[in-house]
Amino acid sequence: MSLTEEPAMDLPIIDLDVFLAAPTSPAALDECAKAARALITYGALVLRDSRVAEDDNAAFLDLMEDYFAQPVEALRRDERPEFNYQVGATLENTEKPKCAVDEPCLDVIRRLAPEERPLDISGHHPDPKCRFFWRMGEPAPYATRFPGLNADNVVPEANGIRERWTPVMTKWGESMKSAVTSLAEMAAVGMGLPAETFSDAGRYGPHLLAPTASDLNKYGAKDTILAGFHTDLNFLTIHGRSRYPGLHIWARNTGRRIAVKIPAGNHLLVQAGKQLEHLSGGLVKAGFHEVVVNDSTLATLASRRENLPDRPAIRISSTFFWTLASDFDLVPIPALAERARAVRDEQVQRGRDEGELAVYPAMKVGEQVQAELKHIALMA
Repeated sequence: MSLTEEPAMDLPIIDLDVFLAAPTSPAALDECAKAARALITYGALVLRDSRVAEDDNAAFLDLMEDYFAQPVEALRRDERPEFNYQVGATLENTEKPKCAVDEPCLDVIRRLAPEERPLDISGHHPDPKCRFFWRMGEPAPYATRFPGLNADNVVPEANGIRERWTPVMTKWGESMKSAVTSLAEMAAVGMGLPAETFSDAGRYGPHLLAPTASDLNKYGAKDTILAGFHTDLNFLTIHGRSRYPGLHIWARNTGRRIAVKIPAGNHLLVQAGKQLEHLSGGLVKAGFHEVVVNDSTLATLASRRENLPDRPAIRISSTFFWTLASDFDLVPIPALAERARAVRDEQVQRGRDEGELAVYPAMKVGEQVQAELKHIALMA
């Protein structure tokens, strides 16, 4: 049987409720296998979790719009460059898309059909987006070698924001963290591993609730790149619904660009990151994506300006980065690396060129994160 499946334009929907109700039931094991196939095939999936409340996401988006609508001086007080921006705010035009100068990534773009390529990032301009990192990790019972990646949180000072901040961030962050941790267990089972393989490795990870903000009054022209073509450095990224379209992802097996539409209600988008690619020896590839202003973005902007004229015209991404512990040894799991070679052979037989064979050297997770931060100009 093929280790992958031929992707359609719609991402598979994985029902987490089935797994939580009876993790070892035949139905749950089927969902686990489906989750693993989706990550291998697409690098992404849609996750249904009935515990997730859309109202919590809405409260989070409201808070983020209000926060990022503040004057830049207020935002700058929350920057922590001494911690490589791994807590607090990152202002627009700071973070650079790695792919603009990374040869393996440029090779991926070259191998895409012209009509499926991302918007041009060759100028290596920083992204016109702001970000806030709110740490959601469990303190480790040992001294980490990477204290700068595990710094204390920053709470904004402004009245009307400070009081709402921690309760709203914690409630929505815990919802996404719980969902993606369970999905990590499903993926492990679906790949033939013990359920706790990934979740134990990430127990003390410096997980981040990581919204981005793009001011559509300033950056609302069609085809503006809000976040250039890239992959995420962490293990799994999970998104709630944004109020504005514009996220595109690329299916690994076909190179198609997919405009993401997360179903309403208790659904979340999950994407594979570089740590999962590394640990799986390339069985799962980190998912490429971009955020741009497209026709759907502009239509939503016009509608909100008409119906909600008092709300800030700021596109917020409802994003959470689930990461492995900084001191965890990042080494490919042999059984997964062997399957990765089989998947690569399948791709060759289908006439799909995946480029040069990637190498995944042993390292600490913290070393991998630091190397990635240097690429995107967040660490000297």
